[in-house]
Amino acid sequence: MTPLVTAAVLLAAVTHASWNAIAHRITDKLTGFALISGGGMLIGLALLPFTAFPAAGAWPYLLVSAAIHIAYYALLMRSFRLGDFGQAYPIARGSAPLLVTVLAAVFAHEVPDGWATGGILVSCAGLTGVALWGLRGRRPDWAAIGAALATGVTIAAYTVVDGLGVRASGSSLGYIAWLMAVQGTVLPAYFLYRHRAGAWALLRPHAGLGLAGAALSVTAYALVLWAQTRAELAPIAALRESSILVGAAIGALFFKERFGAPRIAAAGLLVVGIGLMLHTG
Repeated sequence: MTPLVTAAVLLAAVTHASWNAIAHRITDKLTGFALISGGGMLIGLALLPFTAFPAAGAWPYLLVSAAIHIAYYALLMRSFRLGDFGQAYPIARGSAPLLVTVLAAVFAHEVPDGWATGGILVSCAGLTGVALWGLRGRRPDWAAIGAALATGVTIAAYTVVDGLGVRASGSSLGYIAWLMAVQGTVLPAYFLYRHRAGAWALLRPHAGLGLAGAALSVTAYALVLWAQTRAELAPIAALRESSILVGAAIGALFFKERFGAPRIAAAGLLVVGIGLMLHTG
């Protein structure tokens, strides 16, 4: 993985954690996700005239990914309703890289070497620790953990599907524009169906924040898709999950959630895992 690709994935990690924090901050989760999804659709539509049309071979991946992303949004909303941001976000993100490693080996024929495998496993352990070790003194909320783990399954699925799709598309920007335009129709439509005449009253107080979240969301995923055209899927997935450090910091600073010594130790384990994962020797 080149320094430029590494930098792009790390920037994606920061922007991803930021848009998730925005979604969590908006009290009514459907309102927040409808704004972010709808804003992403508008950005995608605005980009279409300036991007290449994805190749025919990319469309099955794109449509499957759109369906997976809708499930991802639904499960992430449930995770944020049930659990703290500092718990739900790390579990959802931390469970994905190991699944991506397995799926990439099966479907993309990318079998990781010993260093990458060790790094991914250590990273997953660190990420899980960031989530669970911070629960000292409290019983785990298994419903919230289950929803977050299910979210992680969808993350792994769309990571592999989009990694294959963007490589077949001939244009990473065209792929992301069409993906956002297609998937972004469903949640806003459902929101309008649920709230009808009262929709604008719910959207208006959060419109600016939601659209900022949409811009961050599109930026985060565009960076990752670009990186997936230049490096293997599993290391990118694991490095991207450094967003959990950003998420934990956001949880502590803005949502007043605990980030004590156990989570700091787990974060150190994550850094060790990333170092192993990026080892090229």
